[in-house]
Amino acid sequence: MRLKAFLLPTALALALSGTPAVALAAPTDARPTDAVDLDVLFVSAHPDDEAGSLATLGQWKEKHGAKAGVVTITRGEGGGNAVGLEEGPPLGIIREREERTAIGRAGVENLYNLDRVDFWYTASAPLSEQIWGHDDTLAQIVRVIRQTRPEIVMTMNPSPTPGNHGNHQQAARFAAEAFHAAADPKAFPEQLTKEGLTPFRAAKFLRTGGTGSSSTGPQCATGFVPAVPTDQVFGVWEGTRSAGGKTWAEVEVDARRDYVTQGWANTAAAPTDPAKIRCDFYTLVDSRVPYDPADTSPEAILRGSVLPPAAGGLPRGTELYLTADRFDLAPGQSVEVTAHVRAPGNRALTAPRVSLRLPQGWTAVGSGELRGAVPAGKERTATFTVSVPAGADTNAQHLVGASLTTGQGAGRTDRAVRVVADVRGTLEPLPEVGLFRTWAGDSGYPQLDTLIKPVLTIGSGKSRTVRVDLRNHGETAQSGTVALGLPAGFAADAATKSYADLAPGATGAVTFTVTSDASLPTANEGGDGGDYGITITTTSAAGSTVETGALEIVPTSEVPHAGHDHAVDGVASPGEYPGEELDLSRIWEGQATTPQDASATGRIAFTEDALVVFVRVTDDVLGKKVVPQDCKRQRRTDSVEIIVDPKGNSTDTSTVFKAGIFPVTDDPANGDPPCWQRDADNRQGPGATTAPGMTVVSKVTAPYAGYTIEARIPFAVLPDAIDPARMGFNVLVYDSDTQDLSSQSRLGWSTFTGVRADPYRYGLVTLPGLTPAARQPSAPVFPDTAARSVHSPQTIAQSAVDGVAPAAVARLPERALRLTGQRQVAGGVQVTVRADRAGTVYLHTWNGDRSLGERAVQVRSGHPVTVLVPVAGGTPTSVLAAFEADGAALARQVPLT
Repeated sequence: MRLKAFLLPTALALALSGTPAVALAAPTDARPTDAVDLDVLFVSAHPDDEAGSLATLGQWKEKHGAKAGVVTITRGEGGGNAVGLEEGPPLGIIREREERTAIGRAGVENLYNLDRVDFWYTASAPLSEQIWGHDDTLAQIVRVIRQTRPEIVMTMNPSPTPGNHGNHQQAARFAAEAFHAAADPKAFPEQLTKEGLTPFRAAKFLRTGGTGSSSTGPQCATGFVPAVPTDQVFGVWEGTRSAGGKTWAEVEVDARRDYVTQGWANTAAAPTDPAKIRCDFYTLVDSRVPYDPADTSPEAILRGSVLPPAAGGLPRGTELYLTADRFDLAPGQSVEVTAHVRAPGNRALTAPRVSLRLPQGWTAVGSGELRGAVPAGKERTATFTVSVPAGADTNAQHLVGASLTTGQGAGRTDRAVRVVADVRGTLEPLPEVGLFRTWAGDSGYPQLDTLIKPVLTIGSGKSRTVRVDLRNHGETAQSGTVALGLPAGFAADAATKSYADLAPGATGAVTFTVTSDASLPTANEGGDGGDYGITITTTSAAGSTVETGALEIVPTSEVPHAGHDHAVDGVASPGEYPGEELDLSRIWEGQATTPQDASATGRIAFTEDALVVFVRVTDDVLGKKVVPQDCKRQRRTDSVEIIVDPKGNSTDTSTVFKAGIFPVTDDPANGDPPCWQRDADNRQGPGATTAPGMTVVSKVTAPYAGYTIEARIPFAVLPDAIDPARMGFNVLVYDSDTQDLSSQSRLGWSTFTGVRADPYRYGLVTLPGLTPAARQPSAPVFPDTAARSVHSPQTIAQSAVDGVAPAAVARLPERALRLTGQRQVAGGVQVTVRADRAGTVYLHTWNGDRSLGERAVQVRSGHPVTVLVPVAGGTPTSVLAAFEADGAALARQVPLT
């Protein structure tokens, strides 16, 4: 595959132009044997995921010299392209370029792409893990940590909160696992025995954002109120001015604008009023070193790891953290808490003593003495038995704190535990939520469960079972009742349900049948942002406790057989659609609209062999028309998305049908016809290929005031046979009033944040009279081609200087590849390649600014090869090479002679 030349500015060019620094080619004599030493590592899924943290990383670099790097699992080749037709790997290389430029504005020079495929937008972490591969991807991240040795690891939100991208969730889970695995010599031992790496104990692990409330302005870091009081949330104000004179908020906006392919070129300017400038917030998930939760300075996160502690603190490199043998405990129970103290590698800790800080009424038994000084680099522990009062309130998290005093200073740390009732009843989790809870518990982060509000959906005017899961945390068998508290408009088959003889440590369940009134508002117009709050009161001999959750109502409809004169012609003639008209005008994301600006209605029916859907859109401005070759990623401009979940039970969109339909294209020679394609579903791609037999007719008004779309979707192209009693269905309408391929408002029938990737939130329809043909479900087809680091001159240039192999695979020894005799000749650059093993060498002629030509050559041991690498449009100064063999790689750069 031949890639176009991509720019990579040099440090000198950047200094002259005032543009940001990016990862650069190595000095001509550089032959690194050790990787770059980082202070901070941000783990993300796509280019631009780090954009909201660049104000923080930039401040830390400029003020404290903190060197940050970014791991990006994919190059985002599955995303849209607002400025060109490139997609797949070529788009991934472009997006890598954008990311290097953007992060360079914050002084970040080290970017590590892991070459995983960006398959589509999903809300599913398990699907992301399945496609990326768990062990191999985790190994790459662990290798980067062990090679670059960052004191701080940062990432995104790992939980399936509404609208949270599944790739982001999984990237964050990998980061969390890597924080532990990088320190564990039993994890990926081949990295130690074969690659010569050593375990590395990063100091702190944080996620971006904080759950709670805050204000803007210079004091925003001090004013954050966490929703869970035990959360440790730190803020960094973006209003501080950079050395260039701009606030870091303005620098961050400039960085966002570098992501032109994502339609961010016109990102709104940052506020200039200091009172309106926000903080970047970070929640501490894990820490091996002491920290001060009262420290609200911009460098609070760095103290004790990247920076020395505050005056009187423990020496930098001292570890102090707590572990507990359980997270949940009932009133009257005890938990074993162990304080871990590790001295810095270069000095002992004398006269160490640990004392605990406990909630009022709690008690502890145990000595904080550590049996003399802690030798340099060694660990000592002190164990306590902490007891909770018998009358403690339940359903609450508390911090168990520890203070360490030594002859060298003092420090503190905390660990959260949760007090629960002897018998705790909770709303059954959605499948993705249940998997997350299991992961969080198994990974040592059970406190992350508080990120998720328990939610179930129910059809409007319909009934469903609601299961309450029970667990006995007490020490005796229990019997009791569960009461389900429902808001007005809901009814249950019983006020309470009983359970009996639930053994200590055992689980059980009771099940209610709940019915919603058809008059209640649906989707995000109902309840509180779509959530109708419920309570679960569980009573046992030990008392009672109340847990909360929510029900969300999705719209429902009955789909009739189409009228006998039905035709797909872009017009809904009388009798063609006997069923009700669907309101498609509710906003689920973006800017509010008026009926004239953007509104829509729809109808659906079925024939013997297909679904037929009619959508009428009122719109005041037609967004940019795509050319036929760009018929993809419908959300960028005016379009309609029709979604069918055949059995109404999908957990992610890999078993769903989604058609993105543009009402018009920029194709005047053919009358600007509509186009359609399948997106982020069971088999995405051009409509003619992935949905044979599907018919679309569009009529656009003149003068423009909107359009109609009528579509016939054969049952045969759906991923599975329809369940006539429960089919998931949704129609989403994207409205754009600009010419930059970015939509401003997103409307639809079943409307929740991120609904396009959440099948459980689609509307539900019945199709009485339909008898679907028996068939087997279609296996999902996933994109499987990603841009590769050995094909990226940008990555090769960086790898040649920072010592981390392309794609963070195992690094070949320096002797594996030699480049000699490099010189410019007619037609290009001649170079002799020698290798000590068989493999492939990817060569680029390089002018310090861009690749001028490329060549790939197969090599084998003892057989030097002299090759001509082409040059086009410039004067090369060096040759870049990436050598790939046996799953390992090496990057080199040599100057021209």
